[in-house]
Amino acid sequence: MILELVDVSKRFGAVIVADGVSLSVAPGEVVGIIGANGAGKSSLFNLISGALKPDSGSIFFGGVDVTAASPRARCIAGIGRSFQIPRPFESLTVFENLLVAACHGRRVRLPEDQVVNACGVILKRTGLLARANVRAGRLTLLDRKRLELARALATDPEVLLLDEVAGGLTEAECEELVALVRALNRSGVTVLWIEHIVQALLSLASRLVVLEFGRKIAEGEPRAVMESAQVRRSYLGLP
Repeated sequence: MILELVDVSKRFGAVIVADGVSLSVAPGEVVGIIGANGAGKSSLFNLISGALKPDSGSIFFGGVDVTAASPRARCIAGIGRSFQIPRPFESLTVFENLLVAACHGRRVRLPEDQVVNACGVILKRTGLLARANVRAGRLTLLDRKRLELARALATDPEVLLLDEVAGGLTEAECEELVALVRALNRSGVTVLWIEHIVQALLSLASRLVVLEFGRKIAEGEPRAVMESAQVRRSYLGLP
């Protein structure tokens, strides 16, 4: 397994954001993660990326225990992520944001010309080439979301954590995003994707994981999971 969580728990006072979560992800998988607001989805990503430390349990990446590793160490090891609320360096241009990620977040240091070329390719793939010299603070929300994905890709991740990157996109834009994620996956990137636009996940994910108040309540083939009575009650609010 490329990523494994073993009985991971985290709480803030009376609020439990992860309750004994265990999850194994094989190389090359696309795993969708869903749940109602407050289910613990982004907290799970924070635990995987190192932004949060678990109260108990272990996290393994590539067979190595990274439970105590810093976010930077995990990024360099190959865990890239986007944030639900974009967090660019607003005073830097789009291209400069990618340069920072490529220079400081990659496992392998590249010569300057190769870094520049790699960032150019990513700008084109994510539809940001025309915005390369625009300061990130002046971008629209949709372009800031694209920049989140582009910055994550600039770290050359083995595992990519996507946190609601499709939110606010038109149907056509969402289809383009799905096509991009599919291409990334085919190139060897393992993907964990939190998304409220379930159709995007159903078109790509081989497995869905459902969270409720920090607990994993369902896991399996996407359409079978969505037909589960427990999931319909918890996530869709249906009887």
